[in-house]
Formats: sequence, structure tokens, C-alpha cells
Amino acid sequence: MELPKVGSIGEYIREQRTQAKISLRQLAAQAGVSFPYLSQVERGVRKPSAEILNQIAKGLRISSQALYVQAGLIDEREPESDVLAAIRADVTITGRQRQVLVDIYESFRKENKAAEKEGAQPTQPAEPLDAASLNGHATSEGYNLP
Repeated sequence: MELPKVGSIGEYIREQRTQAKISLRQLAAQAGVSFPYLSQVERGVRKPSAEILNQIAKGLRISSQALYVQAGLIDEREPESDVLAAIRADVTITGRQRQVLVDIYESFRKENKAAEKEGAQPTQPAEPLDAASLNGHATSEGYNLP
């Protein structure tokens, strides 16, 4: 799935900040950039460097690649998977939880790609689980798999 195209990098940063439910001042502090500068970036007055985009990405806990693509610094290499899109769109988890899930998912994908390059067969993709396929092993606390 492609990254959504917005009018400017500033609009994209504002959208991500709003989704993360953090203020402009909080993001400025987390990213280590000044509040006035970040405000100018969001309004499209300033164009941030790759280094500043990296700091902003860390503050937002999103991929710096996403910001680089949005800013036109790099081309999107491969479309984002539906899984990543779902993780990033889930407003019921925190930014930190979102980043951990993305990191875990990406590590599995990299591991499988490396195995393919070495000629080894990666683990076959699992079929999605549903409650019926768990044969009564589901609990209210989660899955109690054998």
C-alpha cells in the first residue's frame, strides 16, 4: 500500500503528529528541534533537511523512510504491506506499541528475505487464525495455544 500523498511534508508531519496525539511543543522537544522551526515546517514555510526529518521521525516514532519519501528525498522502494498500514492506522495502541509491532514485523520480513537470498526456504506464511480454528483454546485473556 502506498503512502498517502498529501500537499506537503509539513502537512504529512502534522497529520502524523495529530494521529500520535502529541502537541507541536511535545514533538519539538522529542525531536530536539525548536518549536518555531517545527511550526514553520508544518506550515510549509521551511523545508527540513534529511537530518531534521530523521529527528522528527524519531520524535513521531515512525519510519524516517516514510518522511524521506513524503519529502521527495527518496522514491518508495516497495509498497507498504496491508499489515503495516493496519498497524500504523490503529489508534487504540500507543506510538511506542506501534513502533514495536512495526519493528518486529519488519525483522521477520528481513529474516525471510535473507533466507531466500541464501537459497533456503523461508517458513511458509501462516493462514490467518480465527476463533473457530483455535478449537476452543481461546481465552478471554488471549490465545492459549497448545
